[in-house]
Amino acid sequence: MGVASVSVEDRTAAVRARRLRSRQGVGWGFALATSLLLPPTRALSRRTWIDSEKIPESGACIVVFNHLSYLDPMMTGDLLWGRGRLPRYLAKSTLFTTPFVGRVLRSAKQIPVARLTPHALDAYSAAVEALRTGELLAIYPEGTLTRDPDLWPMRGKSGAARIALATGAPVIPVGHWGAQDTLRPYSKLPRLWPRGAVTLKVGDPVDLDDLVGDDPTAEVVHEATDRIMAAIVAIVEDLRGEPAPPVRFDPRTAHLPQIGNPNRRRRRKKDDSR
Repeated sequence: MGVASVSVEDRTAAVRARRLRSRQGVGWGFALATSLLLPPTRALSRRTWIDSEKIPESGACIVVFNHLSYLDPMMTGDLLWGRGRLPRYLAKSTLFTTPFVGRVLRSAKQIPVARLTPHALDAYSAAVEALRTGELLAIYPEGTLTRDPDLWPMRGKSGAARIALATGAPVIPVGHWGAQDTLRPYSKLPRLWPRGAVTLKVGDPVDLDDLVGDDPTAEVVHEATDRIMAAIVAIVEDLRGEPAPPVRFDPRTAHLPQIGNPNRRRRRKKDDSR
């Protein structure tokens, strides 16, 4: 079990992680982002990492997470950073158009995703190439912050499954809970007190061996996606101590936009009805 603390064991792990990162060549983007973002992230909440050793210290792998808050990339990135990995996230392309933020993201080799456009295929190609060179890919399969009313993981998108089936890279599920108490979904103002608690738990690799093939069908991709999301949901159930709904929330059947803040649409509808 890997729990964030100041024990001798954890200090030894931190030294090992630094050595692993130095071998990968930490660029200025990663160095700057971690120095600016990790200290306040750690100050905002107490962190508990469970079974973090299940994340490989080297080699290609896909780590998948549920998505609760704008804090998630910092919280989950800290977990991966602590294992000595330099994660490559699939991030929405609009972030790369911001002059300073875009330069940092490109230096850190993050992958832009032009969501809901044909250019989204460029992200797929970049992700596959990253895995073939032995890197760690970090993905939120839901594609956006969960819209489930009780913050359970939603219906997953197929990107992570397609990448896994194309490369054979292991898929490591991570469930987390608590970030939403510090920063609510779609909020930009964190709660500073009382200090929150965030728990991240790493699961065993998702078994997709029987699905890997040269040209997966839509049914195979759907099955792989369902297995990935089921693994994440099972971990979140364990962290929350309660069962998830039997059917995962789907924004499309709820007539919500697939991306963006759904609360803005609700406000517009309310204003239009006046």
